[in-house]
Amino acid sequence: MKNQKMNENSRYLALVILEKVERNQSFSNIVLNETINKQNLSKEDVGFLTELVYGVIQNKLKLDFQLEPFIKKQKKIESWVRQLLRLSLYQMTLLDKIPTHAVVDEAVQIAKFKGHKGIAGFVNGVLRSIDRKGVRSVDDIQDPIEKLSVSFSYPTWIIELLVDEVGIQETTEIVESLASRAKVSLRVNTHMKSVDEVMSQLTEEGFQTKKSQVSSSGLISQNGLPVTSSLFKEGVITVQDESSMLVAEALQIKPEDRVLDACAAPGGKTTHIATYLDTNRGGKVVALDLHEKKIKKVTENADRLGLADVIETHVMDARDSVNHFALNSFDKILIDAPCSGLGLMRRKPDIRYQKQLKDIEALQKVQLDILSSVAPLLKSGGRLVYSTCTITKKENDEVVNAFLETHKDFEIEPVYTVNEEVRVTGDDFLHLYPHQHNTDGFFIASLKKSEIN
Repeated sequence: MKNQKMNENSRYLALVILEKVERNQSFSNIVLNETINKQNLSKEDVGFLTELVYGVIQNKLKLDFQLEPFIKKQKKIESWVRQLLRLSLYQMTLLDKIPTHAVVDEAVQIAKFKGHKGIAGFVNGVLRSIDRKGVRSVDDIQDPIEKLSVSFSYPTWIIELLVDEVGIQETTEIVESLASRAKVSLRVNTHMKSVDEVMSQLTEEGFQTKKSQVSSSGLISQNGLPVTSSLFKEGVITVQDESSMLVAEALQIKPEDRVLDACAAPGGKTTHIATYLDTNRGGKVVALDLHEKKIKKVTENADRLGLADVIETHVMDARDSVNHFALNSFDKILIDAPCSGLGLMRRKPDIRYQKQLKDIEALQKVQLDILSSVAPLLKSGGRLVYSTCTITKKENDEVVNAFLETHKDFEIEPVYTVNEEVRVTGDDFLHLYPHQHNTDGFFIASLKKSEIN
């Protein structure tokens, strides 16, 4: 195949993307979007390419388990050849309606294009052998941890950590749910229009939605991403996961509050907080982020949503904020802490291969440092909400409890939610696991600072 023709081939493009993601530890969604924007692909090709990329990443360990008996005699396999075999095996075993001969023929052509006849012959031989003999079953694995790890393609350390924290039954439910597609959820600025009004207008524009069962201001899109809607352009709706919409609710903001969003980018929670504030009554949200590029994103979101007058941004490490703001100067503080992001594995499946247990242990220190650094800025009687988009208690419960050990002027209070469907656990924390409402995994803790007598 000529270069131009190959660059329009979804299977070849999927191979290139998978190589970049694994070699550079890039986020698959970013590389995929860059490729789609660069290439002139049909809607069908974009859909197929997306299916291949996410499908292979989500099933990588299972595909390697199935491939291993057919390639174990080969001394060395180049990384792109292994990716090509995974890509082909995924189509042969986990996708319907694709004839095996078409998968094999395409794989051989790609192998010739990227390599030589010898590699093409090896790829052809492996795939035809798989077609004749079939692949081994994960049901043959006896160890329950390894079986879960291979079946759902999660590194063993993640399975072990979750089993230790929530048990094997709930771990199974979590990883099963993460295999489903992420929903497209929208947050309605209810200060501009009601949820019912927005649903009605979206229907007129050809978008079908239903109300969120998690957030009172959330909608779930049933047919696409309504970023072309006039409502999006006017700032009435924005894209945000249902779970993260609960943060602003938990803060219980008053119009006149001065709020600190200590780790603000990209600004979804910042702009949600801003909708509760009234600049005429002194309401303000101060948004911090370590990187100027990310703060720019917060500003762009604020401008589009018409909230720039109530949002003040600073390029700043939250751990240094006590040197820039007066003590006891904020009514509410949000720390949406940097975390492993393991709650996002449905949306970003590559995260599971890019993190290790040592990363979580390192993040614990950063999270605790931010909490301790920002805490003096909160007024007596004020509320501090700590949240993460991860599901590990090491980054959640353990961090909050360690903070409370050294900050006796703070105490846990039950996380406030509007929707009673979202249940706070007996320890007053909100653990939102992905299988419960098919949202991102999320954690929220609400801490009250003691009143001075």
